[in-house]
Amino acid sequence: MERRGRVQVVRLLVSCLLLGPALAQVRHPLPVLWMMPVSSGSRGENLTAAVLPAVRLALQDLQKHPAPLGNYEIQLQLLDSQCDAAQSLKALFDALWVGPKFLLLFGGVCPSVTSLIARSLPALNLVQVSFAASPPSLSNRKWYGNLFSTAPSDRALNQAAVKLLQRHRWSRVGVITQEGLRLSEMKRDLMRQLQKADVQVVSTESLSADVCSGLRKLKESDARIIIAQFEEESVSEVFCCAYRLNLFGPQYQWLVVDGGSAGWRLGWQVSGCSVDSLLTAADGSIRLQTRRLGNGNTAGVSGRTPQDYQVSYLRELEGSQVSPLHAFAYDAVWVAAKALSQVMEAVKHRERYSVERNVSVSHEKSHKMLLEAVRSTAFEGVTGPVVFRNGERMTMIELVQLQGSSGVSVGEFSTSTQQLRLMNHLLKFKGPGPARDRTLVLEQWQHVGLLLYGAVSSAAAVTIVITLTVLCFTVCSRKLRLLRWSGGSRDELLLLGILLSSSSVLVSGLDEALLSDLTYEILCSVRLWTLCVGHTVGFSVLFTKAWCVHSVCSVKHTPTRLQQNGLLMLCLILLDVLVLVSWQILDPLRRVELQQSLQSDLSGQDVVLRLSSERCSGINMELWLTAVYGYKGPLLGLGCFVAWSIRCVQVDHPAVSSKQLTLSMFAVTVFSVSGVTGSLLTSHNPPVQFCVVSSLVLCCNIFTLSCMFGPKFVYVCFHGSELQQPLELRAAEDEEDEQLRRLNLLLKSHTEQLDLEIETISMQLCEESESADSDPTLLNTTRGRNNGEGRSVVSALICSEDTNSDRKPLSPDDINSPEHVQRRLSVQLPILHHSYMPVIGGVSASSSSLFGSREAFFHHDLLTATS
Repeated sequence: MERRGRVQVVRLLVSCLLLGPALAQVRHPLPVLWMMPVSSGSRGENLTAAVLPAVRLALQDLQKHPAPLGNYEIQLQLLDSQCDAAQSLKALFDALWVGPKFLLLFGGVCPSVTSLIARSLPALNLVQVSFAASPPSLSNRKWYGNLFSTAPSDRALNQAAVKLLQRHRWSRVGVITQEGLRLSEMKRDLMRQLQKADVQVVSTESLSADVCSGLRKLKESDARIIIAQFEEESVSEVFCCAYRLNLFGPQYQWLVVDGGSAGWRLGWQVSGCSVDSLLTAADGSIRLQTRRLGNGNTAGVSGRTPQDYQVSYLRELEGSQVSPLHAFAYDAVWVAAKALSQVMEAVKHRERYSVERNVSVSHEKSHKMLLEAVRSTAFEGVTGPVVFRNGERMTMIELVQLQGSSGVSVGEFSTSTQQLRLMNHLLKFKGPGPARDRTLVLEQWQHVGLLLYGAVSSAAAVTIVITLTVLCFTVCSRKLRLLRWSGGSRDELLLLGILLSSSSVLVSGLDEALLSDLTYEILCSVRLWTLCVGHTVGFSVLFTKAWCVHSVCSVKHTPTRLQQNGLLMLCLILLDVLVLVSWQILDPLRRVELQQSLQSDLSGQDVVLRLSSERCSGINMELWLTAVYGYKGPLLGLGCFVAWSIRCVQVDHPAVSSKQLTLSMFAVTVFSVSGVTGSLLTSHNPPVQFCVVSSLVLCCNIFTLSCMFGPKFVYVCFHGSELQQPLELRAAEDEEDEQLRRLNLLLKSHTEQLDLEIETISMQLCEESESADSDPTLLNTTRGRNNGEGRSVVSALICSEDTNSDRKPLSPDDINSPEHVQRRLSVQLPILHHSYMPVIGGVSASSSSLFGSREAFFHHDLLTATS
């Protein structure tokens, strides 16, 4: 192969040298240096031998072209670059030293050689026309302003890739690149363009000896859009690993940039996978490649159509391997010929018509003229329109999608207009549409539905109506004296607590999206206060009732402890208010957005749900909840203990029972603990939380109403006629109660006077005992008399009976005389009798016979405590 290429090169040079003198009279020679590696390339092909037929066809077509282009002959002098920068630079300087004077350098397909030579072109007054794609590093026109290439730059491929990403709104990609100088430069340029386009690169991997390791890292980083840059010989191995790692299908999209010269040829190399497996993995992938032949049927400047040229090139190839650069080499010859002929014609015109015709054109000036001529080149070639902008060829980048076993052109990118045109009707994706660059996260707001809120609010409204009805019934019954065993103000407080807790349900399920931040924060505080205060008021009433029954049943029962029940209730309510006020001031509730973890895929699609909700919370929400639960929990436990201890207490009245109080206390405790637990467990789901907590609150209220007020209501309904009294009797009882109340006040004042007299008597007795101790004779004389008097006084004060019949009679003026003692007892007994009147919570005057029984007092106090 190498020997055949050398023979063809020698033939070309010989033909150029032999035809030159014969046609010297009609065609002017234009010497051009041709720098190409004559030896085989890295993949075993001879680049010069594959390009030589295209160059020969261009020279032949130039020879047939009419004047002025046909008046010149391109004479190519080959320089073997060997793809070595040092050797190439030495050969260039040798050629320039030997001569003739060269204005143009043709060729240059090795990036390392091209970058070095192109940097020195301005100093050598040379212009280089290449037919190989220039790497992105040569795009700096300040350094490489004399370099032109008929093949599009690698930057154009990256631009097309970025445009495709933007078209499908892919902003998250993974990049895998084969190791090599040219592809490494493409990768760096691609990264710069992706960063400029705000595209996130989740992973950048290199194709090393273990191809699958790089792809495995891409999969671990969840890269869905994969940009691959590798040579043709790596295609089969890459897609084989992709098949093994399941990196294909509707969730992935492959973009192969520069993935081969002649299209995909899957399976032609050993990869460990079958052809069907490779086609399955590569199906749907899009390959970005430069357009190597024009798609028009019109003839260009050479008189050939792209198809005509293709046929002629294959005929001239003579069995050599097809080069992907042959068409660009053909157009490069025409660029050089047109630029050189334009400069020569300009020089001839100057020598003939210009006033400076006798002044020869310098080599430097010719160089500038040639540089300008190449810049302004514009003609129709076999690869399409040949136009340069900033030294880069303006052309089309093709987008070819592998569908089945064949590639289909689905779009193109114009480097001149920077526009991407896609034929969507030809694009085929594995899924319902283009693959997503990441797992699609759908935000779903959780809020209480209108139907659920309506149902729960209706139940809360019914509970409130029932509570108000019971409240009216209680007040009216007490005024009509139907319930003499009513609990009084404690029942109203219990009903108030039920109303507050039921009202909290109405403000709990409002749609947060319809409320402003200020309104939402106000409702948060209202809900907290109504629920906590309502719970505390209701529990404190039940607790004080249970404690009253327990105090009555206790051996240590004293009236002072019963009077402290109201103070206990007040302390419980004030404690709750203190905590809530501190919470409201130090850490007020705010609107907080709560995002949960991602849910599983929906119906096998690459879609997950992220549930979001809003709730009332503060900075130290857990601390405040712990404080509230910390003091309410022990109180609930104590209430259950007290209620359990009175479960078997019997009450004579049929409408009042200690069992009802016990059930109510246990129900409040169970529902409270269940509500707290359900609220914590369902905090991630506001609808369920609202339903659970509201149901428990309403059930607790209904149960408490049923236990505490249901029996009373039933009793009044069935025994109301028996409890009613005539109006005249009620008026008489009211008048009697008023008189007894006044009498009670009068007796209290008498009691205070008697207490003062008793204290005076005690002091006198103490003085007499002291004087007796000081005079023994007086002590012996009066001992007998004092013994009798002391016993009679003590007996009169305590037992109201005379236990010593032998005592000496006292004078009527003595304060301890029987007359005075009897008088005091006659005053104190009515006081004791009237202290238990109904006006002050005792029994009626008609029940005075019960005073002689201790059980009567016990049942009376027990009935008052339970009601």
